[in-house]
Amino acid sequence: MPKAAKLALLSGFLGWMFDSMDLNLFTLVLVPSIKALTGAATPAAIASYGGIVVGLKIFGWGLGGVLFGVAADRIGRSRTLVITILIYAVFTALGGLAQSFWQLVLLQTLAGIGIGGEWAAGAALIAETWPERTRVRAMQVMQMAYAFGFFLAAGVNIFLGPIGWRYVLAAGIVPAVATLFIRSFVPEPERWKAARAASGNQSAGATFAAIFAPDIRRNTIVGVTIALAMMVGSWAAMTLLPSWIVQLSGPMNPAQAAWTISWSFMLMNFGAVAGYLTLIFVADILGRRLSYFIFCVGSLASILYTFQPGTTLAQLQTMLPVLGYFIIGGFGTFAAYLPELFPTRIRATGQGFCYNMSRLLTAPGPLIVGALVGTFGSIPHASSAVAMFLVVGMVAIWFGPETAGTQLRD
Repeated sequence: MPKAAKLALLSGFLGWMFDSMDLNLFTLVLVPSIKALTGAATPAAIASYGGIVVGLKIFGWGLGGVLFGVAADRIGRSRTLVITILIYAVFTALGGLAQSFWQLVLLQTLAGIGIGGEWAAGAALIAETWPERTRVRAMQVMQMAYAFGFFLAAGVNIFLGPIGWRYVLAAGIVPAVATLFIRSFVPEPERWKAARAASGNQSAGATFAAIFAPDIRRNTIVGVTIALAMMVGSWAAMTLLPSWIVQLSGPMNPAQAAWTISWSFMLMNFGAVAGYLTLIFVADILGRRLSYFIFCVGSLASILYTFQPGTTLAQLQTMLPVLGYFIIGGFGTFAAYLPELFPTRIRATGQGFCYNMSRLLTAPGPLIVGALVGTFGSIPHASSAVAMFLVVGMVAIWFGPETAGTQLRD
C-alpha cells in the first residue's frame, strides 16, 4: 500500500475521530450546562434550550460543510483539513468559558462550522488516494472513527464531568495537535492535483455551480435527500436521548450522571462500530442503494421499538447497541456512496453539499423536537414521530445511480 494512502487514511481518521469527540462533548454535558446557564429544570425546558444550541450548531455544521467543500476543491484536501480541525478545536474549548446561554450558543455554532467542513475534505482525501479495490473499506474505516471519537468524549466526560462541564468542553482543544502532523506529512492527492491543473483557475462560484450541471444535478438532489432523511430521522432521537436517560434514572449526583450518560452512549457506539464493519462487506455485495435502504428500515424500526413509554433504563440500555448499529452505523453508507456521485474536480464540493446541505435543512429539527416534547407529552412520542421521515430516504435512494463496482470519475 502506498505511503501516501496510509497517511491519508490516518489523517482522515484522526480528523473525523476528533471531529466526533468535539461534537459529542457538548451532547454529553448538555443537561448540566443548560441547567447551569439557564436554570431550566424540567425535561421539556432542557430539551427546548438544548434544541436551540444543537439546532444552531447543526446550522453551523451545514454551512461549514458547504463552504469548506468548495475550499477543499480549490485549495486542497489536506490544507482544508488543517483549517477545519483548528476551528472546531478552538471554539469547542472556548465553550468552557461561556458565561451565558447565548455565549454558549455562539461558540458551539462556530465550532459546528469546523466540524461540518472536516468530513468533506477528509473523505475526498481518502477516496482519491486509495486504490479502487480497497477504497470502500478505507472509507468505512474512516467513518468508524466517529465511534472512536465518541469513546474519547465519553472517557473525557467520565473523568472530567464530575469536576464540571466546563472542563469537559475545555478538553476539546486536544485535536489541534493533529493539525501539526497533517500539515507536515500528508500530501495532496495526485488525482486532485491533476484535476485542478486541468480545470484551471476556476472561481469558487463556478465550482459550486458545477454540481448543478445537467449531467450532475440528479445525483446532487438524490444525495441531499437521502442524507436529509437519515439525519432528520436519527438526530431527533440522538438530541433527546441524554434528557430521557436523566429522566429514567431519577436523581443522581454529578459522577453518577456523567457515568450513566457516557456508558449509555458508549453502548450505542459499540453497535455503531459493528454497523461500519458490516458495511465494509455488504456495501459492495448488496450495492450502495440496497445497503442504504436496509439501514433506513433498521433505523426506523429500532427507534420505534426503543422509544416507547414505560421503558426502563435497563431496557433502554439493552437496545442501545442495536439503535447505534443502524442510526449511527448507517451514516457509513454516505462514505461509500457520495464520493462516487461526483468527478474529482468537484468531489469535495458535491459530497460536502449533499452531506451538509441536509444539515442546514435539519437545523430546525432540534427546535421542533423540543416543542414536540411538550405537544406529545413525552420524549418517546416526539422521537418516534420525527423518525418517520426516514421513509423519504427509503424512496429517494432508488432515484440515484448504483455506483458499486464503478471507478471514481475524474
